Amino acid sequence: MTATSTDSGTTARPAAASPAAWGGRSEKAVALTDLRNMVKAGTIDTVLLALPDLQGRLKGKRYDAGHFLKRVAYYGAEMCAYTLATDVEMSPADGFALTSWETGYQDVTVQPALGTLRVVPWMPRTAIVIGDAVHHDGTLVKVAPRQVLHYQLARLARRGLHPQVGIETEFVLYQGTYAEAEQAGYQGLRPVTTENLDYALDHDPVCDRFFRRLQRALAGAGMPVEAIKTESGPGQVEVTFPYGEALAACDQHLLFKHAVRTLGSRAGLAPTFMATPETGRANGLHLHVSLWSKAISQLHVLGSDQALSPTGRQAIAGLLDGLPELGPLYAPNVNSYKRFAPGSFAPTTFSWGWDNRTCAVRVVGRGEGLHLEIRVPGADANPYLALAAVVAAIDHGIEHQLPLGPAETGSAYGGNGTPVPASLADALAVFQTSVVAQNAFGTKVVEHYARLAHLELDHHQRLVTDAERQRWLARA
Repeated sequence: MTATSTDSGTTARPAAASPAAWGGRSEKAVALTDLRNMVKAGTIDTVLLALPDLQGRLKGKRYDAGHFLKRVAYYGAEMCAYTLATDVEMSPADGFALTSWETGYQDVTVQPALGTLRVVPWMPRTAIVIGDAVHHDGTLVKVAPRQVLHYQLARLARRGLHPQVGIETEFVLYQGTYAEAEQAGYQGLRPVTTENLDYALDHDPVCDRFFRRLQRALAGAGMPVEAIKTESGPGQVEVTFPYGEALAACDQHLLFKHAVRTLGSRAGLAPTFMATPETGRANGLHLHVSLWSKAISQLHVLGSDQALSPTGRQAIAGLLDGLPELGPLYAPNVNSYKRFAPGSFAPTTFSWGWDNRTCAVRVVGRGEGLHLEIRVPGADANPYLALAAVVAAIDHGIEHQLPLGPAETGSAYGGNGTPVPASLADALAVFQTSVVAQNAFGTKVVEHYARLAHLELDHHQRLVTDAERQRWLARA
């Protein structure tokens, strides 16, 4: 569908009975000894040290592999703290407590999380490792997206619960490169396909070649996809990944986006993860979440296929009550809110239902496979922050034992649930005064991401658009 996925996504049985330790080893991670052997053999000569930024992109430095092994792997590396305090254009901005002109834009240390080290087949002779930002006193930077999610996972873990997560996302492929799109003023963009190819299996050679290269590259990096499908929107593609540990799912999602952009550029294509790249077309980021304790699913009543447990009901109630106050974490841009439209397969109210794609929370599966599909985030969302909002809302529901109202049995577009915020300004106003946000994230994190939202609003406030000229130039 043109707005968000129509697939139920991943199967909900976890890959492991317990989550990996913070900074622990991913199942497909490369050990340092293996990296040394690959460097000696000449199959790896470059290591990328990557820090996830506020927008959910990988920022960092390329290192000679030998230097990385001698120094960076053990001691980390310095990067300017503004990588965690800037807008999407990397413009230095005041108003962040982390860094500013007044503090001289100091460095933070990026310490490699060696459990994330892996070879990336979409780049020749290259490995990549994700890092965590650390202050010079050795404490983690709390506003860093990866740390924001880790803190929420730790809060939920105190209840003996850990989520398993499968991410399902959409993007649109346009013909031509990013440079060509910029030269054309982003006008006349041509999707790689022009017809409704939802669930199609007869793809043209360009798409088939791109899908095969993407699938092989991700599998080679230890991130096999569950499925790739084309959607009904021209040029729209959906990719789903198997269930896994929450932090690793987000790490891999950023690597996936890096692979899509890299392979797309080589194929003369311009992929976009904008939530709403064109009027009437939108890309979703669906989070499939289940809750586990000691290898036992906590969402359903044991012995029943679909009956929700008390924990499951409270988790859903928490999502419906908490997510309306956390908008800037899962819908961070002005463009994000143009996706929420009736009949779009994106939700317009915070509601829940059984296998109901009009709801914000769709309950799917049976028995151990029962899980929650949270359909509110768009593809532009930072996965760490979007999932952190989901985990915080679930914890909120369990903490307060919130009651769950009846499920939507018809279209939720005409339902009575809390409306999804109409704009980033509306979402920001609620977020800044939210008790749920303060209790879950603390003042520093709330202020940091509120400042980021203000930067986005300030950018658009005085910007004259083509749509305004088209509507008013001859009529004003």
